[in-house]
Amino acid sequence: MVIAQSFLPVAKWTDPRLNRLPGMVPIAADDWLTVDDAFGAQMAERARLLAERPEAVLAGDGPGAAALELLDLVEAGLPGRGYARVPGGWRRPDGVAVAVDRDRPLWSLGHLVQEDLCLHERPEGSAEHVLTAAVLCFPASWTLAEKIGRPLSRVHAPVPEYDARLAARVQRLFDAIRPDAPLMRYNALFYQDPALFQPKPEADPRDTGDQARAPWLRSERQVLRRLPVSGAVVFSIHTWVVARAHLSAAQLAGLTDGPD
Repeated sequence: MVIAQSFLPVAKWTDPRLNRLPGMVPIAADDWLTVDDAFGAQMAERARLLAERPEAVLAGDGPGAAALELLDLVEAGLPGRGYARVPGGWRRPDGVAVAVDRDRPLWSLGHLVQEDLCLHERPEGSAEHVLTAAVLCFPASWTLAEKIGRPLSRVHAPVPEYDARLAARVQRLFDAIRPDAPLMRYNALFYQDPALFQPKPEADPRDTGDQARAPWLRSERQVLRRLPVSGAVVFSIHTWVVARAHLSAAQLAGLTDGPD
C-alpha cells in the first residue's frame, strides 16, 4: 500500500534560504510538530514497524532524563493539534488511543506523532554531539544501527558535501541552539519507491537513478530543538512522500534534473 500526501507544502528548491547548505532557518517553538493528510496511514505504518521491527527503528529507549524530557515536551504540544487527553495517554487526531509508557518514552512517542525523533547529547570532554537515542521509523537510505552512539561527523560520513568545514558549522549550530528558538531545514530527492521504511547500510549507497523520471518526491522537514533541562538536542524528521504528478505548477517549474 502506498502511503503518500496529496500535496507538498514546501518545496525547498523554490526558497533560497532553504536551498543552500545547511539551509537552517528559525521557527517558532510551537511550530515543530506537524499533522498532515497522511497522518492516519503514517501512524499505522509506525505502529506496524514498532511491533514487527523494533530492533530496526528504536535505539536507546529507556527512562533517561533526556528521553523523558522530550516526552514531556511533545505531550505539552499536543493540545490544539487534534489530540485529546484520555486516561493513561492520548487520543490521536485519527481517533486511535495511545497509552503513554514512561519506561519506554521513545516507543510511546513513536505511536504519538508523525515525526521521527533523534536525541543528541554532548558528553563531557567531547568535541561533538553524539546520537544517543532515537525512534526512526522512516529512514531514507540509512540505518539507525550504523549511526547510534556515533558523533555528528561520523553520522554524516557518507554525505559527500559534509566536509570538515560544514561539520564545524553544524556543530556550532548544535552548540548555539536556544530552547525557545528551534531551527528548521528541508531536504528533497526523487525516489522510484514510495515506501517510507527504506533502510540502507553505508556500504550499499542509494542509487539515485534518473531523477528526471522518478515518480515520487520524498521531502523531510528536519527541526533541531534544544531541551532546556538536559541540554540534549532533538533532531525531528517529518516525512512527505508526494507523487510528481501532485506537485504544483510553480514547484514543477523550478525543477531541472532534480530538486537539489
